[in-house]
This record gives sequence, C-alpha cells and structure tokens, in this order.
Amino acid sequence: MRRSFRFGLFAVALFAGLAGRPAAAADLLVFAAASLKNALDDAIADYGKRSGVKVEASYAASGPLAKQIENGAPADLFISADLDWMDEVAKHDLIRPESRTNLLGNRLVLVTAKDNPIAITLAPNADLLSALKGGRLAIGDPQSVPAGKYGQAALEKLGLWAGIEPHLARAESVRAALALVSRSEAPLGIVYATDAAADTGVRVAADFPASSYPPIIYPAAVVKASTNAGAKAFLAYLESPAAAPFFSHQGFTLLAPPA
Repeated sequence: MRRSFRFGLFAVALFAGLAGRPAAAADLLVFAAASLKNALDDAIADYGKRSGVKVEASYAASGPLAKQIENGAPADLFISADLDWMDEVAKHDLIRPESRTNLLGNRLVLVTAKDNPIAITLAPNADLLSALKGGRLAIGDPQSVPAGKYGQAALEKLGLWAGIEPHLARAESVRAALALVSRSEAPLGIVYATDAAADTGVRVAADFPASSYPPIIYPAAVVKASTNAGAKAFLAYLESPAAAPFFSHQGFTLLAPPA
C-alpha cells in the first residue's frame, strides 16, 4: 500500500511539473531510464552545440515513465531500460513503431562501498546473507524498475532469491539503490555496470554471470502523440557515431548500428 501511495505521489508531481514546463517549439522532452543520466546528459549537451536544439530529459524508473506516457505526459521520446516497458506503451499504441530501435545494452553487477574490502563470488547458492552482515541488499523495486527485475531474475537463477528477499531495500530507481550503497546505508546493491562506473563511492564486488539474467536492452522510440519533428532527428543522432562515445565511455554496449 505504501509503495502504491509513493508511486501515486511521484506520478502526480512529475506530471504537474511537466504540465508547467514552458512551451518552446524547438525543445524536445525525453523520458529516459535513470541509469542513462550521465551518458545522456553528455549526449544532450553535444547535440545542443551541434544543432542549437534544447533537449530536456526527465529521468526515473522506466515503469513510472511508461505510466506517465499512458496518462498523457508530453514526452517526445521514450528510452526504457528494458523491452517490457516499451512493449507496454506500444501495446497502447503510444509510440511510433517504425521509430523503435534497440539502442544500448548493459551488464548487471553487485556493488559495495569503495572502502568495503568484501570479496564475493556469485555462484549458485552463494552465501549473500553472511556478506550483508545484518544489513539489506539495495535493489530497484522489481515491480517497476528494470534493474530490479533483472536482479530478481539473476538471484532466482542462482537459487538466492527466496533467502534474500526478506532482506531487500527496495528503491524507486536503480540510481536510488546505488545511492544507498554509496552512502553506506546498505552494504550491497544490485545495479548496472554503468551505474557503478558513474559513482566513485562504490566499487564492483562481483559481476553477475551473463547467463543468470535476460539480455539488458534499452529500446528507444518516438512517442506517437509528439508533434515535434525534431524527435526523429534526435533519435537518429543517438544512433550515430557522434553520440557513441558518450555511451561507450560510461560502459554501455552499442546495439544500434551507427548510421
């Protein structure tokens, strides 16, 4: 109930903030997964210099962003951290299907505070509870956060989910889970490799085996309700060699072939 209430407040606040955004014909509004912030901010700055177009980004977990698009939020472009939430908006005919592309890939890691010397091997039936030492495992809420969903899948595959579930700190986004570890409020957390690279307060304690979770794919698409012709051009830029270094520098895998 508390989680539903928090989501409701988040949704109202986000929609209200967007509704009050000054209209500008040249502006683009991108709804993007929280894990993209560092790389996408850099790409947006570069695109602005090249084109003169001002691009704004709203970052959050993919689930709440998808729900906002369903509720009519004025996004021009949606970049999800998994296929399911893009499929959700597509099911409601809210994106332009011809624009949809699989843009990026990522990896799943277990992080700890930078000064925590713990060493962990993520294997079937590993003793994560002992590693937590009475603390909690930070993870994006699997109900709305793709990183949390991937994390749950990995823990289930390794036979660890049932034992660790009562000891989770469920966060509203992958970056919120990362912050819990960076501030030493949780001894361990499950995030993307790119998140770990973006925060100097954490280090990677272990990589999840690639076979333990589905491929992490970031699809992007133009929102059908958008009347901004620049949305397609910006998406083309994100797929181009010009934007590639901003993503690869953060550790993303480039999936879309450069134009």
